[in-house]
Amino acid sequence: MSKKTYKFISWNVNGIRAVDKKEALKWVDDANIDILGIQETKAQKEQIPTSIFEKKYKNILVSSCSIKGRSGTALYTDITLSHEDNCRDVDVLDEGRINEAHFNLGDKEIVFFNVYFPNGQSKEERLVYKMEFYNRFLDYCEALKSQGKSLIICGDVNTAHHPIDLARPKANEKISGFLPMERAWIDKFLACGYTDTFRHINKDKPDSYSWWSYRANARANNVGWRIDYFYVSDDLKDNISDAYILPDVLGSDHCPIALEIKF
Repeated sequence: MSKKTYKFISWNVNGIRAVDKKEALKWVDDANIDILGIQETKAQKEQIPTSIFEKKYKNILVSSCSIKGRSGTALYTDITLSHEDNCRDVDVLDEGRINEAHFNLGDKEIVFFNVYFPNGQSKEERLVYKMEFYNRFLDYCEALKSQGKSLIICGDVNTAHHPIDLARPKANEKISGFLPMERAWIDKFLACGYTDTFRHINKDKPDSYSWWSYRANARANNVGWRIDYFYVSDDLKDNISDAYILPDVLGSDHCPIALEIKF
């Protein structure tokens, strides 16, 4: 029996109303995407434009920040869902950081997370919160795995894992996003039974980034960071058919990333 390939896309749009004005999401109409996860919408549910693309997905999950104009996630899919949530046990400050969608593919019970992890650069308190968020999220994932669930996680993790994942590692060793404690958490996370799908497929491919500063012509010079990820629980590793970055898609300081997986 032939398997179907599902395509998942993750993109931090840095303001969904801004990308709508740029018509930067119109490519979605022709991309045959099964799940589209968007981070940093900076919008309440009623503020998300209906014109961002023509395709009408059956399910739209929105998580909005309690403070207007910040954070926010949205997930679009035609896959039939058995459960959806905003994961308040992890997003305890109600910052609109997670969409959680449950569904079945093949013989797997899948939990799909679309996550905008906190940024720790603004002040020490936010770095502390970022690390607490990381740990709560891992605990939550492990509880689901213990119930026999398979996990797919996408989003802006706000940390580059290894020196290969940013253009200037030495210059950023003391900057949140590449601190030893943040990188160690990713080590811990992967050691618990998760796979970085991009590295699984692309091994040590260099110069592969998903975020570039708006300053100093960083994107044109490819002085970037890979801080956006698709992870899967290790039981799905053999289902991965491709994982890649879409650096030519403009409209944000991030670009979309993709995972293709067969069931």
